[in-house]
Order: sequence, then C-alpha cells, then structure tokens
Amino acid sequence: MPDPGIRRALVIKLRHHGDVLLTGPVFSTLAAACPGIEIDALVYHDTREMLTLHPHVAQVHTIGRDWRGLGWLAQARAYLGLYRALKARDYDLIVHLTDHWHGARFTRLLKPRLSVAPQSRKHGKRAQKLWQRSFDALYPVVGGNRRHTVELHLDALRRIGIRPTADSTALRFVPGEAAERAVADKLAQAGVNGRYLLVHPTSRWLFKAWPVERMAALIDALTARGDRVVLSAAPSPNEMEWIADLKTRLALPVADLSGQLSLKELGALIAGARALVGVDSVPMHLAAAVQTPVVALFGPSGDIEWGPWQVPQRVVTAPYSCRPCGQNGCGGCGISDCLVAIAPERVLAALDELLVETGR
Repeated sequence: MPDPGIRRALVIKLRHHGDVLLTGPVFSTLAAACPGIEIDALVYHDTREMLTLHPHVAQVHTIGRDWRGLGWLAQARAYLGLYRALKARDYDLIVHLTDHWHGARFTRLLKPRLSVAPQSRKHGKRAQKLWQRSFDALYPVVGGNRRHTVELHLDALRRIGIRPTADSTALRFVPGEAAERAVADKLAQAGVNGRYLLVHPTSRWLFKAWPVERMAALIDALTARGDRVVLSAAPSPNEMEWIADLKTRLALPVADLSGQLSLKELGALIAGARALVGVDSVPMHLAAAVQTPVVALFGPSGDIEWGPWQVPQRVVTAPYSCRPCGQNGCGGCGISDCLVAIAPERVLAALDELLVETGR
C-alpha cells in the first residue's frame, strides 16, 4: 500500500477531451483512499473544462498544444512557469496515465515519493530504460478493445495498492450555474420548452458518424410522432458542414445549437435532455458523467474500450467480424460499412426501450 501520509498528488493526462473526462474516477478513488488529500491535474489547455469544478480536483494545470510552435525562448518560459507552479505544490504522488514523455520529464524533475505510469510502447532499448527509470511502478495496458478506458486508468492505482470502490468509479462533470443559465436562454430563444431529445450526430473524426441520410430518417421519425429534437455539434467546419447537409434532408425543422456551445454548456444541455443519441464522441461520455441515458452507435471504434460508462444505455452495432478496426472508413475511404449497415428502425427501437426503462 502507498504511504498513508500522501498529502498531494498530480494526475497527468495529455490526450483529447473524452480521454481526460474518463480520468475522473482516478481522482475520486484517490480521494476516497486518502482522506484530506489534494489532487491536481495536468492536461492540455483546451481540455481543462473536462475537470474544472470536479469535486475531487484541487487545481488544473495546463500545457498549450501550441507551445511547440513558439520560439525557443517563449517555449522555455512557458515550461519553466509550469514547472515552478508544479514544484510549489510539492507532490507526494504522480499518476501518469499515458506514455507521453512530458509526464516522464516532469516526474524526474519533481521527484515525488511515489510515481506510477503505464508500461511504455516506446521503441528502442535506451528509450525503454529511460522510461522505466522515470517511475517507481509501471502497470500493463490491456489493449485490443478488451477493457474499458476507465478501468485502464484505475489500473494505475491498483498497481500501487489503491483499489476502487463501487462509489468511487462514477464519472462526474459539473457544468456550473453560468453554463446552465446560458443553455436555458439558448433553448428559450430556440423555442424549446420542456424536455427534449438531444441528437449529437458528429464526431471529431467523421468516419465514426452514421450516414447523414440515416440520421435524417431517424430524426424525421421522432418529429413525426411529436418528439422535440435538439441538435448539437462542435463548431469545426467539417462538423458544421455535416449538420448543414443534415438539415436540408429533414422533413420538419428542429432546434439547432450546433457550434454555439462551450464544453460546459454542452454538458448542461445534455444534462437536461431526456436522452442523447450520438456516436463515439465526447458528448457520449458527458452523458455518462451527468447520468443522461444514451444511445450510442459504434462502428470502427471499440465499444468495450470506449462505450458509455455506468449510465443507462443502448450500444448499437452491426455484426461485422472486422470491427473494431479503428480505421478511417473501409479501405481508408472515410465511410464505415459497419455504420452504414445500422438501420434507423434499430436505433429508434433502442431509444424507445431506453426511454421506457428509465421512465423518461
């Protein structure tokens, strides 16, 4: 077991938004195992909202993705400022959740009493030895869509003798009052009163998205029977173009908040929905974190590793032996046959089952 005197810990996750959100149970498990501990996070700056306001996160430190593009002097100043901020916290424990070299460098510089990281996939004996010398303990990473990402994160704590409990493994996301007010105003302006179904059909990687004509058919089926549908999507040009194409195919107009929301506001919008219909993307994980039932369509990505975590759900897939392949569509064409094969009727049936099950 780790020293019971651990007062302060740093959890490092330098990845994308969903990856960072899925680290939440690490903070909760540490807080439960070490009463009074302060736990900080080190993440990329654009992902910070995934953890701010989390009840078990004391401070969120960030690295800018653009720092590498700065001149050498500006870059050195940025990293030196971060190092000084971290050093001042005097960490007893560092939990590094990827094989990113930043975590190894900061661990060597900060010299905590205990540190843990995943076994490295770095190539070369020299790199392997340097990685091993940077940490006190290494944990194995079980890949191949055989273990959920949350469990993989928690394996870091299991490796040093801290076991999660049933109460410490839930995802948490706190939108905050300002985001909740902003979303309420935007829904009112869009004419949405009362409960609604939220459809977030896009992903940062569009090969994960259901074909636009099939999503249009599902939404038409919902609006035809009187369901109130709200659309959301990230403000990136490719996602906004996808949404524009979708809207031209709809028989009836729907409320559209695509490109208008911060991450906190998106979480608030999801929290107020009867259910979310989407794909393997950040909103699916946000739904789990705010306990909104979710119907998630999975094609080339792995539903065991990335599926909705501990929330009422339906995961809809097609029985293709090649999935999950993780590829940008079949043959690299950007279109995944395993998503094309999913019929709108199946998704509608899954949603209806979920709404009855949850009484929403």
